[in-house]
Amino acid sequence: MASIQQVVLSSRPGKDGEPMAENFRLDEGSLAAELEEGQVKVRTMYLSVDPYMRCRMNEDTGAGYLTPWQISKVVDGGGIGVVVESRHKSFCKRDFVTSFNWPWQSQAIVDGKILEKVDPRLVDGHLSYFLGVVGMPGVTSLIGVREKGHVTPGASQTMVVSGAAGACGSLAGQIGRLEGCSRVVGICGSEEKCRMLVLDMGFDAAINYKVDNVGEQLREFCPDGIDVYFDNVGGEISNAVISQMNKHSHVVLCGQISQYNKDVPYPPPLPSSIEAILKERHITRERFMVLNYIDQYEASIKQMSQWLNEGKLKVMSTASLTLSSLAAAFQSMMKGGNMGKQIILVSEH
Repeated sequence: MASIQQVVLSSRPGKDGEPMAENFRLDEGSLAAELEEGQVKVRTMYLSVDPYMRCRMNEDTGAGYLTPWQISKVVDGGGIGVVVESRHKSFCKRDFVTSFNWPWQSQAIVDGKILEKVDPRLVDGHLSYFLGVVGMPGVTSLIGVREKGHVTPGASQTMVVSGAAGACGSLAGQIGRLEGCSRVVGICGSEEKCRMLVLDMGFDAAINYKVDNVGEQLREFCPDGIDVYFDNVGGEISNAVISQMNKHSHVVLCGQISQYNKDVPYPPPLPSSIEAILKERHITRERFMVLNYIDQYEASIKQMSQWLNEGKLKVMSTASLTLSSLAAAFQSMMKGGNMGKQIILVSEH
């Protein structure tokens, strides 16, 4: 049997606890020598680290579509790899494949049903992009803006994005511009991120919530109010944004990372004063789940790939090397330590 490395869930942080590197453990494992019919042996190349995984650390994820990770079991998530051996009719040796349920281990034997073949030409050979710009974050950003943002070209709309330097936020702002917003403002947590959003990603302005007065900065950068808010964080930042939104504006409720370490329902309840603003100004704020738009997934992937290859989208990512860095990378991502998509490079081509 071949020896492999694997990451297992060692302990739970608790519903109100911050995730710690010690919640994960790197173990040695092994693979069966022979494949059964329908199975595929894969070598892991890239793994995805995402905020929603915090919910999977709890015994109850709070969401019917998310299963909890089990103590002392290998954790899983989005991944990319290459086929080493196959007994599934759809896959051959050296095919590049992806899955939303990829085991966090160096090699794995999986049911071919969970795999999907990917074409490196769609991403000019950057296979990790299938976990970001041409994957779930990219599709989430595009469908979120189109379905819930109601951007109208030529209408001089202002978009604000919180968590703007993250995997979805950095893309959502660029998509807002491509769809027709005349002004895009990002909110993030460092001066370096602010510079990158403005200089590299084409945002008109960026606010560092850790040092700036968000409300004052929004009044300066959004003199005509806010028409579209792509919300990745929730909490006080979102309250400040909603307070300055125009009548008949729209909140794209993508994520609430500031609330994930708290035992509250999703989406978390708003203060009564903010609820009153939503009602008085007829602001839409509907829960957005990309899983409800699976029929648009393929077309969205093509659109993101097209923009990427035309140079209309800039991509940023934070890569950590080796499986042993995964726990620390997860902890860092939950505290905003990443710029763009957080990935783990497990092995090269």
